[in-house]
This record gives sequence, C-alpha cells and structure tokens, in this order.
Amino acid sequence: MPAERHITVRRTARYYTLGPADGSPRQVWFVLHGYGQLASQFIRVFEPLDDGTRLIVAPEALNKFYLVAVDTMPAADRPVGAAWMTREDRDNEIEDYIAYLDDLATAVLEPVKGCGATPRLVVLAFSQGTATAARWVTRGTIRPSDVILWGGLLPPDVDFSAHTAPLRHASLQLVVGSRDQFVSDDRVAEEERRLRQANVLYRLVRYTGGHGIARDSLVGLARTLDGP
Repeated sequence: MPAERHITVRRTARYYTLGPADGSPRQVWFVLHGYGQLASQFIRVFEPLDDGTRLIVAPEALNKFYLVAVDTMPAADRPVGAAWMTREDRDNEIEDYIAYLDDLATAVLEPVKGCGATPRLVVLAFSQGTATAARWVTRGTIRPSDVILWGGLLPPDVDFSAHTAPLRHASLQLVVGSRDQFVSDDRVAEEERRLRQANVLYRLVRYTGGHGIARDSLVGLARTLDGP
C-alpha cells in the first residue's frame, strides 16, 4: 500500500508592484488574481489607481499550468495561467499560500514602516482569489483596514464567529457584477444571510457587468477609501 508523505521545500514566488518604489505610500493594496491568470496581467487592471500614493502589490499563485491542451500548439506558444489551489492536497496548499502571503506582506511592509509610514492596508481579491484572501486574513498575520472580494464569496471553512476574528475588524465589501455567471443571486443571498447571522458588517456593491473587474467600478470604489 503506497504511503503518502510530505516534505517542506523552498519555493521562489513571483509578484509585481505598481506605484512608488520608495517613500511613504498612503495606501498599500495587495491584489490577488483569479484562476488561470498571471500577476503580470492582473496588475494592469489597477493602473487607473496608480496616482503616486498607492503601492499595489500583485502576488502570483504558486501553481502554474498551460491553459490549453498539449496537442493544440507547441509549448512555447501555449498560454500559461496560475491557480491558488485545487482539491488535491488541499490543506497543505492552503497552509503554503498563507505562509507565502505572510512572508510577502512582511517583505513589502517592513521598508514602508521603516520610513515611519502607517499606510492603509487593502486586500482586494478576484474570483478564486477571494477564498485565498479570506483565509489569509483570517489565519495569517495581515490586518487590513479593508477587504474587497470581487466576483467571489467567502469560503465555507472561514470562521468569523469569534469577536476577535480579523474579518470583523476590517471593512468587508462584496462586489458582484449583474451578469456574473459564477456568482448567482441565490449565492449572494445565501452569503448575506450567513453574514447577518454572524453579525458581520459588510457592504454589497452591485454593478452592471460580468465576471471581471470593471474599471469605472474599481475607480469609484477606490475613491471611497480615500477618506481619513
């Protein structure tokens, strides 16, 4: 009978940044891409927010794969995407990406704090990244002021019942397009019931669009975070 075993290894993780490389940003955004995306592509969505006061950090998931079948085109031409996890070896995948994101946040924020800045921390995640972000905030070390889940909802395993749960101390926003084929009205209604029953404060933002981040809606949402 085969025995399943595990070993912890070093990995090199890739991330992209947009905004001031030094100084004291007013806000630091960690933006988590969806299934099959790459951070280099995803961060371009946030170029309208690059006003010199926001540092935007886009980590890339550790699992990469070809997006089309091997017999469709040569490997050099096949598009590549990344995913935060699958059902396979699920628990270890979750622990690995939480540790990775914690290490990244430390590496990004220590120089900022070294300049004496206390920036507003924002975690925005899209699609599959929403489950990743929710678990990171709940089980990791980051303590953001704002958590924005776009085109996705909280995973069922996230526990926010305790009064000390980090999600209770962040401004939680759920952003869903009117034509999002992956987030139905029934799913949104069920999520709202779950949050209300747990007495978790949240804001639901609906906009006209499908499963994607709409530029105008993103810019408008960012403006709401520009206050004191």
